[in-house]
Amino acid sequence: MSQCQAEVIVAGHICLDIIPTIHGKPLGTNALLVPGKLVDIGPAVISTGGAVSNTGIALHRLGSKVSLMGKVGKDRFGEAILSILSEQSPSLVDGMIIASGEHSSYSIVISPPGTDRTFLHSTGANDTYSAADLRTEQFQAARLFHFGYPPLMRSMYVNNGEELALLLKKVKDQSLTVSLDLAKPDPESDAGRVDWRSIFMNTLKYVDVFLPSFEEIVYMLHRDRFDQWMGESESGDLLPYATGDFLSQIAEELLEMGVAIVGLKLGEHGLYVRTTWHEERLAEMGLCAPNEVLCENWLDAELISSCYEVDVVGTTGAGDCTIAGFLLGLLRGTQLEHTLHTAVGVGAFNVERADAVSGIPEFSEVWKRINDGWTKRRMKLDLPNWVFHEENLWIGPHHKKSREGEKR
Repeated sequence: MSQCQAEVIVAGHICLDIIPTIHGKPLGTNALLVPGKLVDIGPAVISTGGAVSNTGIALHRLGSKVSLMGKVGKDRFGEAILSILSEQSPSLVDGMIIASGEHSSYSIVISPPGTDRTFLHSTGANDTYSAADLRTEQFQAARLFHFGYPPLMRSMYVNNGEELALLLKKVKDQSLTVSLDLAKPDPESDAGRVDWRSIFMNTLKYVDVFLPSFEEIVYMLHRDRFDQWMGESESGDLLPYATGDFLSQIAEELLEMGVAIVGLKLGEHGLYVRTTWHEERLAEMGLCAPNEVLCENWLDAELISSCYEVDVVGTTGAGDCTIAGFLLGLLRGTQLEHTLHTAVGVGAFNVERADAVSGIPEFSEVWKRINDGWTKRRMKLDLPNWVFHEENLWIGPHHKKSREGEKR
């Protein structure tokens, strides 16, 4: 497969992940990273990381035709990244950007059992990624463009996100459906200090599907609440604050900024999705817009799906793989409920392995496991005024069916 045959392009941040195996009882990173302490660990897993690799390879393994457009340096880490991608399929590297004189990005991923992961990260060549790195002829057969992790790419957030807006508009002008994911920056970094609300105001009008995590979007839109909750939470886990009302508030803000579909990743609690109530906006999503038959199903909806039950080995890439499942639903033209089940199903396969993508099977295997009675976790979030639908799907008060009930 050449890059011009790809139905989906995954662009943005890519790096080399070095993941030490940490055995024994669950330990927080504070217990591991103690000056002068020697911690006995196992072999390291070496893999590619970042949105380009995680979401892109997951889509490839699920059966989608993918072109990867990340940027690496002409160095040993860059060679390793290209080699790992080629092992999945030689065609995946066709669209990769190799920049002489720059160093490739890498991360050391600290992922203790039972604890969310911590990254020691160098952004590398991702910092110079620009709209000029993308050529419109690369989009010939594509229907969807996914861009990931602009907070870890300097050129994407400086100057109020001008380069990010230019890049997304360049893609949107080709009639592709545009999807965007985030990463939470280091609060002490330049990316952690910029005005992300202002950047979103400039860029989200070119985005159809916006898929950040709850923690990321609270940090970027409601920094005061983020700081307050971090001060209150002993574990640093903000997901207990993800009430139905607050999720609805955030989604409303993002829809008003221009996106058609908001998906908020909720970690172990699942995935929240809210869609536009404007039929015209849904139709403007581009080549992956729901067709006439599916339009009513995707229009004016608010749903949460909890996660499937699994034995968690690692959480690296879980959000990226959940996104891959969601995007596959768009590419294949499935109903919203079906797409949510696929998304959390792919995410569940991911966490059964330590690395980001080796656990992802072909699409039919995901749905065989679902159809065989794969159970979901009990919903633990506070969802007042929400209604249980089916298979641990919950309907929110802003869903069209909920409002129809109010009118009756």
